[in-house]
Amino acid sequence: MTPGEHAPDPRGARSPAEFLARLRALKDWSGLTYRELSARAEARGDVLPRSTVANMLSRTTLPREELLTAFVRACGTDPAALERWRTARRELEGRRGYEGDPGPGPDLPAPDPDPALVGAPPKAPDPDPDPEGRHPDPEETPPEAPAQIPEGTGPMGEGPPAPEEPPAPEEPPAPGGPPAPEELSDPEEPSVPEVAPSVPPVWPGGPADAPPAPGAGDRFRIRRLLVPAIAVAALVFAGVSIVAFLRDGHTGHPPRTPTAPAAGDVLIRVAGTDFCLAERRGSRAGQVYQVPCAAAGVPLYALVEAGGGRWRIASDHPDYGAGCSGIPSGGRVPDAPYEDSECGDPTRVEEFSLEPHGTPVEGYRIVPAGSATPGSCVTVVGDRAAAWSRLAQAPCAPDAAGQLFDFDRRS
Repeated sequence: MTPGEHAPDPRGARSPAEFLARLRALKDWSGLTYRELSARAEARGDVLPRSTVANMLSRTTLPREELLTAFVRACGTDPAALERWRTARRELEGRRGYEGDPGPGPDLPAPDPDPALVGAPPKAPDPDPDPEGRHPDPEETPPEAPAQIPEGTGPMGEGPPAPEEPPAPEEPPAPGGPPAPEELSDPEEPSVPEVAPSVPPVWPGGPADAPPAPGAGDRFRIRRLLVPAIAVAALVFAGVSIVAFLRDGHTGHPPRTPTAPAAGDVLIRVAGTDFCLAERRGSRAGQVYQVPCAAAGVPLYALVEAGGGRWRIASDHPDYGAGCSGIPSGGRVPDAPYEDSECGDPTRVEEFSLEPHGTPVEGYRIVPAGSATPGSCVTVVGDRAAAWSRLAQAPCAPDAAGQLFDFDRRS
């Protein structure tokens, strides 16, 4: 906090957005980082995860009162200031609207009633509203849309032509000969698809110049049925192959044998995928995500033996320096984030058991040692097939979906 500078005062905030702006100013006044605020809150017995503070200050809605209390106390305010923050929050929560919110005031004149609804005569129009001098009559019925011209009408819309006498039957033209001039379609008449072929069909047993080969019709019908059946079978086979491909966790690379944990620099890979663990550069929250391994350079990880079969996962961040991966609040919070922070925080779980899973081994579970929530594993939550899905503590699943990792050696 800046010496001699007074802490921001919440009184006078007229909207949740202004209230949150003063909360952000309070954090700046305290001079504490998210990690330091979380540690100070834990020392007081409050639960204040860093990711929760970051989410609260980035929103424009009022925080819960217990979260506000933990945050304001961690910033170093006195009890009187804390009560002012609580009172300001309750007043904003109790309002039906906020200043600057558009809405009719009590002294606004009521709008004129609609003449069409109450039967009152319409208002006289302003003089010469139309440059052509025509004033529309409100009682005038809007002009009807022009009727659709039915098919077959003449160009001037005189109506459909009178039906013509059917032409006298003529001798059919010789097969293969040119069509007679009368058979050409009239450009003014609608085109009618030809119903009967120009050459009479040849029926089995009937007169014909050249009878069809035996079984030709059957072969044609078989081909017509066989082609769609083959196409449907191909689609079904392709769909089954894709489902099996995705179910087995393939992502475009051949199956690989998981790398067992060993002390030293590692790239932590989500087993069976091309995702590795990393942070979002520029974020102070420390939340760990799965990202494409080619982009997983922040932070750099290393495995450090802690004794008794336990491991620490050390992190080296280019902006925040050395740290450790862990679970905040001793693992008491459900769905607690898996995050990187400073090492040695007594309120965090920073040691893990790396347990093999499957026969042969499919990967290794990262199990928080001594978590307040037994039976938990570090898990990819959300869409496990998408980049930037976060990692958190979750119950260990029998199939270990999203909970298996291997540890590639990093040179």
